[in-house]
Amino acid sequence: MQIFSANLIGLVRATSVALILSTCSAFAQDESADILSVFGQFDTDVSNENLLAALEDAAAAGQPIALWRLGVMYENGEGVAPDRSKAFQYFSQLADGHANTPPKSLEADIVAQSFLKVGEYYREGVPDAGVPANDDLSRKLWLHAASYFGDPEAQFKVGQLYLDENELGYSPLQSARWLALASRKGHAAAQATLGNLMFNGDGIPADPVEGLMWLTLADRNSHGTEDEPWIAELFDRAVSIASQDQREQAIAAADSLGSRFGG
Repeated sequence: MQIFSANLIGLVRATSVALILSTCSAFAQDESADILSVFGQFDTDVSNENLLAALEDAAAAGQPIALWRLGVMYENGEGVAPDRSKAFQYFSQLADGHANTPPKSLEADIVAQSFLKVGEYYREGVPDAGVPANDDLSRKLWLHAASYFGDPEAQFKVGQLYLDENELGYSPLQSARWLALASRKGHAAAQATLGNLMFNGDGIPADPVEGLMWLTLADRNSHGTEDEPWIAELFDRAVSIASQDQREQAIAAADSLGSRFGG
């Protein structure tokens, strides 16, 4: 019988137990007690089947963290065989059932992330679930996560959509608005994209100093991430073009604002 890895057990024990109990409604707390009876056995042997059953029971009760956890497990093949169809179904259930979750609530982050996930699935479609690609619905899902939940990754995606005539229409001003929202939350890719727009004046008034400031913050924030190469390329190009005075002003601004914007 397959047993979950120590890392996965630790993750579920640390997050699933605490968050399921803290986010579930009073109506669902009896169901949560049943989950604890299974999780309490982790120091011995917990079977794949028992853990899945506990999470599935919690998901059936509508508990957000259980829906999220199952979606992630099936998407990444964590202790289960990868299954895009099941992942899509769990993420969709989370998004559909909690679309109006208060943005400041404990579960708001995973609900917003579920909108991002479902939007990504709609980009390609999920043939095994009979779900065709639907770019329009994908955009609407990302817009909800960006506007209602204020999710920085969603705001970055919306900013990108406004730079594509085939998406939300080419509108650098609208793009800059959304990118700025994400940038102020420390989103490195948004900072780089916004900085590049401002530095070059691509459809918006050029501001080389502020543009280079955002590129500087993005370069600092992206170290060790998959975005580092392309962000470094934009940053190095801007530095090579900027004057000495512009570079000094941009670095000073980045140093001053770095604690607020992640740099």
